[in-house]
Amino acid sequence: MSAPHPSDASAARSVRKAVVPAAGLGTRFLPATKATPKEMLPVVDKPAIQYVVEEAAAAGLDDVLMVTGRHKRALEDHFDHAFELEQALTAKGDTVRLDAVRDPARLASIHHIRQGDPLGLGHAVLCARRHVGDQPFAVLLGDDLIDPRETLLSRMLDVRERRLGSVVALMEVPPEQIHLYGCAAVEPAGEEDVVRVTGLVEKPAPHTAPSRYAVIGRYVLDPAVFGVLERTPPGRGGEIQLTDALQELAAGGTVHGVVFKGRRYDTGDKADYLRTVVRLACERPDLGPEFVAWLKGFVAELGDALPSRRDIAA
Repeated sequence: MSAPHPSDASAARSVRKAVVPAAGLGTRFLPATKATPKEMLPVVDKPAIQYVVEEAAAAGLDDVLMVTGRHKRALEDHFDHAFELEQALTAKGDTVRLDAVRDPARLASIHHIRQGDPLGLGHAVLCARRHVGDQPFAVLLGDDLIDPRETLLSRMLDVRERRLGSVVALMEVPPEQIHLYGCAAVEPAGEEDVVRVTGLVEKPAPHTAPSRYAVIGRYVLDPAVFGVLERTPPGRGGEIQLTDALQELAAGGTVHGVVFKGRRYDTGDKADYLRTVVRLACERPDLGPEFVAWLKGFVAELGDALPSRRDIAA
């Protein structure tokens, strides 16, 4: 069966809308996520989801739809005005914290819809159909934080404008890690950081992976994906996989990939989450100098406390 081609109507529009799936249960971070959405876990002093919305806004996406689930009310509250708190900070003359509290609500026009049943990423994207309509749109996953100094999303939007179709973000990973990601089969597309995606497979075994190019959590999708998702049966894990729908579109030659080599932080993994917090704290001008000095001393003490190889051998 041939994949549908990008619609002529969507081709004439610039991308202005972003979809942020945020309905997951966050089981890898239990018990912290028992009552707190995983997207609200702090990365230094901002919740992870705020970095994602800031990235979308910086790329010119001023309409953001969050696809949430039950017990995710904190997400709505965070991107709303907190009048009592703002009044209290105003009375104190604390303009710095007042701006920090107001900033989330000023980033973009933010909307919310509930996924209802946890049927996978593909289903979460399909829930956005009425809001998105026949326009191309971006999808940003909250577990993947892209460093604000990078321009990955803007680059993907540029590729979409010139080549139409859908665009996925790719990153080369070690062979032993490819089973953690969707994996793309690719061929050259005439640009150093752009490839044509000829096939996709969700979390393949290392010996069956078509490449080392992993799909990371940024997509710019043509609205044709909705029609494909509607008829996509549950795949791996019994969920509707966005990868499976993109596989059909790739077969029609309408999917490209942008190969990303910049700074990315995986906050969906406990160890990477901790590394992300430490790295970003070290780079903060208000926290970095003092924190780095403490960290150096702590690492030195930790090294002295660990047994040496000679002690272990003995």
